[in-house]
Amino acid sequence: MPELDSSIEDKAILRQQALARRDALPGDLRAAAADAIATRPFPVPIAPGTIVSGFLPIRSEINPLPLMRRLAAAGAQLALPVVTGRGKPLILRAYAFGDPLLSGQWGIREPAPEAPEAIPDVMLVPLSAFDRTGHRIGYGAGYYDMTITGIRARKPVTAIGIAFGAQEIDRVPATPRDARLDLVLTEREVIEFRKS
Repeated sequence: MPELDSSIEDKAILRQQALARRDALPGDLRAAAADAIATRPFPVPIAPGTIVSGFLPIRSEINPLPLMRRLAAAGAQLALPVVTGRGKPLILRAYAFGDPLLSGQWGIREPAPEAPEAIPDVMLVPLSAFDRTGHRIGYGAGYYDMTITGIRARKPVTAIGIAFGAQEIDRVPATPRDARLDLVLTEREVIEFRKS
């Protein structure tokens, strides 16, 4: 599978470049970007009880918590991911602000095992890089690709990447295993892929 190998290598280089740009963003710009995304009209209707999975930011990721707070105030039921092992999809567990969190894989905070599993209607998805066709580069383990694909086999789910505009690249070398996003939200714009 030489084509797949070159795609993995290409993604690794693009990931490294995009993360370097993301890491270089100043703190005040990061905070303003998270606020801009949270205060803009959300592009998907959120009826009371809509299940929205978010994530807790790591490293220099954009902070989705202001947006998650706004969606919870609109009646969304939140969920957070739990890593269960390499090569396995994420489990999404119910979460409300103030719930206790445990330290999971790589020290990422996650809901306790007692928190009920949730199958989201909307997923906020972290990423390293994205392009204008709805493809993303994650961190290389494929957790979100497996999870989005698995949920889409069961029910409709809207996958929304959250990123800084600086993370956009010309083209992601996508493979058949990559799950396409429906939208990307940046501090500058809402990028829609559902009609294309």
